Amino acid sequence: MLRWIRSGWIRFWFSAQMAWHGILANPLRSALTILGVTIGVAAVVSLMGIGEGARQAVVNQFKSLGANVIVVKATDPEAEFAADYADQIAEMVPQLQQVTPVVYGEATVRWRRERGLAQLLGVNSDFPEIRDHPVISGHFLSALHIEQRSQVVVLGYNIAVGLMGGRSPVGQTLTLDGRTFRIIGVLAPKGPNQAEGIDDKFVIPYTTALQLTKKKTVPEIWGKAASAVDAELATVQLGRIISRELGLDPKAPVRTPGEDGGESPAMPDMPIVEPVPEQPETGNTGIKKGRDLVTITNLNQLVQEADKANRVMTLLLGGIAAVSLLVGGLGIMNIMLVAVTERTKEIGVRRALGAKQTDLITQFMLEAFYLSAIGAIAGVAAGIWGTSLFAQYGFETAISIQAIQIAAGVALATGLLFGIYPAISASSVPPVEALRR
Repeated sequence: MLRWIRSGWIRFWFSAQMAWHGILANPLRSALTILGVTIGVAAVVSLMGIGEGARQAVVNQFKSLGANVIVVKATDPEAEFAADYADQIAEMVPQLQQVTPVVYGEATVRWRRERGLAQLLGVNSDFPEIRDHPVISGHFLSALHIEQRSQVVVLGYNIAVGLMGGRSPVGQTLTLDGRTFRIIGVLAPKGPNQAEGIDDKFVIPYTTALQLTKKKTVPEIWGKAASAVDAELATVQLGRIISRELGLDPKAPVRTPGEDGGESPAMPDMPIVEPVPEQPETGNTGIKKGRDLVTITNLNQLVQEADKANRVMTLLLGGIAAVSLLVGGLGIMNIMLVAVTERTKEIGVRRALGAKQTDLITQFMLEAFYLSAIGAIAGVAAGIWGTSLFAQYGFETAISIQAIQIAAGVALATGLLFGIYPAISASSVPPVEALRR
């Protein structure tokens, strides 16, 4: 047994040496073949890296808005909500743990001798819990600030760093449209292009924001549920409630206060959540009446849809790049077939000296394996370099370990697959005929 293993190992080692010498005997041809595999692997790694980076960027943008968040948005100014409508929603939909009105606006900001244009965000004290966005310095708005329309402001991270050069600006004052505001806190950083650019905004009480923007209604309401399931139920409930208020679904339940200030006896404590016929998807419920007046968006569903769409895009990019791998495999087969034709005498001599068919098959298969393995290693390195190059030019990229494994595995498998036929052709040449050629 030991003798048989030793003999097999010697034969394999000799075949491996012959395969390596066969590659070195034609360096230019071998280099061109390796280049074909390298280009294929590099294309797969770099393109899938770009696709994966884009997927992660989109998903992270949605996740930066908070988990289990529902956005109720009036797409028409005529359908905007009363300022206290958020409190009514919180009472009607118990799945919502926190709710805040949202007001957007702009104001002229003055900090010492500097002036600029400030992006305002008006919310209530539930904002940090809804958006999963803590304060790193000072504190956030309180219910008293909201009630008294206090002139206080919480700064986005980039704004705070720009004002004091990295030191906390809490306790300082600035002016917005000529009104003096006291800085009471600084939000934690979210990162570039995350959470709708919250790092570059001034967060103030929504009641104060309504005064600055001279409005009486709010365009958006944000709510947060305890879980993904509660978020779906709350989305359905909000859709039915607002449909009823717009006169689109007369059967939808609405909780109305009774004459004594309590709830109407006809409305149970827990909302009815049976599916409504022809109700839009819970992830993005649009209420239509000739045009979209109000949309109710479950951000969890948007994250899933964006993730799914970008995965498909990544696979398509990988599939397109995989064509290059196929071309590289065909190159390996062509080069091996040429090698079999050119080395017919060598094959005949080896057969005459006692080489078996398995020895010749092993030799030519190893040649194909060497070419594909070197091409795969060089391709992975080139792909990683290409991915980093795209990142320098502003593309969102990510090194995908899965893409590297797939590309390298396919390259090796392609090399071996396309090396089978030349190897069998070499081993099937009769020794006498080979020597005669």
